[in-house]
Amino acid sequence: MEIRRGIAVSEGIAIGPALVLDTEGVRIPFRTVPADRVDGEIARLRAALLDAADSARVRQQSLADKLGDDMGDIIGSHVGLFEDPKRQAEFESLIRVHNYSAEYAVSRGIRGYLKRLEANDAAWAARLRPDFLDLEKQLLGALVGDRTQPLAQPGTPVVVVANDLTPTETSQLDPKTVHALATESGGATSHTAILAGALEIPAVVGVGKFLNDVSGGDTVIVDGTQGLVILDPDDATLRRYELLRRAQLSASGIHRLPTREVPAVTRDGSRIHLHGNIEFPSEARPCLDRGADGIGLYRTEFLYTNKSHDPTEEEQYEAYCAVLTEFGSRPVVIRTLDLGGDKFVPATGIAAAEKNPFLGLRSVRLCLRNLPLFKTQLRAILRASVHGDARVMFPMISTVMELRHCKSVWREVQEDLEEAGIPYKHDLPVGTMIEVPSAALMADVLAKQVDFFSIGTNDLVQYTLAADRNNETVADLYNPADPAVLRLIAQVVKAAAACNVPVTVCGEMSGEPAYTALLVGLGIRSLSATPRKIPELKRTVLALAVPDAEKLAAEALRMETAREVNALLSAHWRRTLPDQEV
Repeated sequence: MEIRRGIAVSEGIAIGPALVLDTEGVRIPFRTVPADRVDGEIARLRAALLDAADSARVRQQSLADKLGDDMGDIIGSHVGLFEDPKRQAEFESLIRVHNYSAEYAVSRGIRGYLKRLEANDAAWAARLRPDFLDLEKQLLGALVGDRTQPLAQPGTPVVVVANDLTPTETSQLDPKTVHALATESGGATSHTAILAGALEIPAVVGVGKFLNDVSGGDTVIVDGTQGLVILDPDDATLRRYELLRRAQLSASGIHRLPTREVPAVTRDGSRIHLHGNIEFPSEARPCLDRGADGIGLYRTEFLYTNKSHDPTEEEQYEAYCAVLTEFGSRPVVIRTLDLGGDKFVPATGIAAAEKNPFLGLRSVRLCLRNLPLFKTQLRAILRASVHGDARVMFPMISTVMELRHCKSVWREVQEDLEEAGIPYKHDLPVGTMIEVPSAALMADVLAKQVDFFSIGTNDLVQYTLAADRNNETVADLYNPADPAVLRLIAQVVKAAAACNVPVTVCGEMSGEPAYTALLVGLGIRSLSATPRKIPELKRTVLALAVPDAEKLAAEALRMETAREVNALLSAHWRRTLPDQEV
């Protein structure tokens, strides 16, 4: 058995035989042509560009019908690449000047463009590389006539493993037969990662070299929650993951039951609000279908990533309105731009080569350095606020002065809209995320200046324990149940209660039922998680009693190690939900 760690981009667990994707792609039959065939090659190129653009439009509409327009737009962006006159002129020049075949001109032109881009901005080139290689593959397919799509209809359920998948390949995956995917390359904000999440296919990317250790048909476990790929699992690991997978499948059907309309109330009558974490407007409906009380975290980075320009105010306004309109009177918490760390785009001005990006120019630090960028987003949020119960939340606040600066810019934007006679919600609640220890320690001061808190446990755990969860050499230190993390959460809840400020937990910890009783016992009454987790969380809440949860939390706070806390939680889980495995 081998365990590999990568980047978890779509949660869930899958077990199945490996389908190793051929990495060779479409072969180029010849490099050059005689001079008298140059015009014919150019004609072939133009026909292929038109054919590829038409095919992309069909795939765009198919994906939009299945997952929404925002997902369709990922493939739709390829239409513009196929119809780009500059790109076509470059291909034709290579054919005329060097007598290249149309196929070789396409490959040479695209890879030459990526090489030039990499020389100017290596990080941005890495973000665009999958899309341009997808462009190359589609054009070569049109030219050579290879229209096979091996991923569209695999014969039996499989786990796809590959060096990387193009957005087109990912968009054609059928969750009924492709139960998971794992790739050597890729990042958390790639189009492939985004599409896998939208399709609800468990996925881990950026695993590093592992294909040499996998043969077709080998048993592979993909843990899209923990970011693990397990090759040739031993019997004990296989049994454990089979139990986890069955629990996942059982929970995934809960949203279809009548209980989805039943509020999440503990056995002793305490209401626990369950909200959804979303990134795209198309995810709003799945949240409602699973009984969400609102949106606790509307990430806005999708508007900026994988693009060469910042979104306009109108583009943002429309995206926010779509979700607010869908949720009506239910709350929607919109988080301002949280780029930086492992997420950046050149247009925002982030220095991609920062030595320690997680401690650098990210989130509100970036926004406060780029006020036009920040104000554009705040204007769009305020304008959209009249269409529903909108709230705004500032991420990665580390000092009181940062929060005050954000609120000052917020008031300036309100005044600008007031002067322009543009309607907006004047009493829109303003909150802050608690993600770094400094904010947790100053929660009593911050609570006097906001309407709500949201604890982002992913970063809070990372910064408290100084352990990067994506670094396999220290990943064993990253543990939400560590007593240091629990004490900070308890301190935040106590400070917020003194000022009557509600607290939500919106990190991965809030989506794990094993932690639900602990969080409720610490005083949390609002949890926000991905849509697919909501039914399972509700089932857990319905089985809890607050006095029992408070005793559990008090005992956990007295413990000295994460191992002790995890053992306590496992025992409690078995008593509360004996038919499920923690």
